[in-house]
Amino acid sequence: MSGGHPILSTRDLSCSFGALRAVDGVSLDIERGTMTGLIGPNGAGKTTFFNLLAGALKPTGGSVHFDGQDVTGMSPDRLFHLGLTRTFQIPRPFCRLSVLENLLLTPPRQSGETITGAVFRRGRMRAEERKMREKAMGILDFMTLADLADHPAGKISGGQTKLLELARALMGDPALILLDEPAAGVNPSLTNILIDRIEALNRQGLTFFIIEHDMDFVMRHCAPVIALAEGRVVFHGSAEEAQADEGLLDAYLGTGVA
Repeated sequence: MSGGHPILSTRDLSCSFGALRAVDGVSLDIERGTMTGLIGPNGAGKTTFFNLLAGALKPTGGSVHFDGQDVTGMSPDRLFHLGLTRTFQIPRPFCRLSVLENLLLTPPRQSGETITGAVFRRGRMRAEERKMREKAMGILDFMTLADLADHPAGKISGGQTKLLELARALMGDPALILLDEPAAGVNPSLTNILIDRIEALNRQGLTFFIIEHDMDFVMRHCAPVIALAEGRVVFHGSAEEAQADEGLLDAYLGTGVA
């Protein structure tokens, strides 16, 4: 954990759907450089909380600060430009495009996206395209997907799609990635690759905030661990403290966590 200000903070963050208070006054800090795990039973408010952080939902109360800036209710594309991005539990690739093309669609504000850029700045546009292609291939190589660069994204395995989802996030040079169940539905060999890449990125300084139901994953790789129940934070501490908390074990983790 690094010193200084938290990279992400929420204060009394709330979201209601009619009479249902899905997120109920959550205040927490995500320290820069950490891999923070978010756990809790189904219906605890984890995904709603992530949607608030990522700009997919607007809160009914409270605030979100990212890297010292108030980003409450900010749209996902603006958050992406600031360095906050997310992945989804069920990946959402452009299935008919190639794996490489999925990455090349990601970088924002390219010259070719405007009429003037496409018409009057062709040299600059071609240079940007070469640079982005080199960057994308480097990321695919890091994610062990380089051999699949020309394959349709809809034809790769579920685990490879999870790797692709993370690769797309990396194209935006994020400071913080919200990962929604990265290990779900991934075979053990690809899970090991995914974990290895996440840990390597974390060692380089990238911050992760991770929803995960795989408690072995959380206990081995996340510090700290936060638990939600009924939209509220009910635990915030180390994995060791989580495993020693009898109420948390009984309610959320079961008795088989080691």
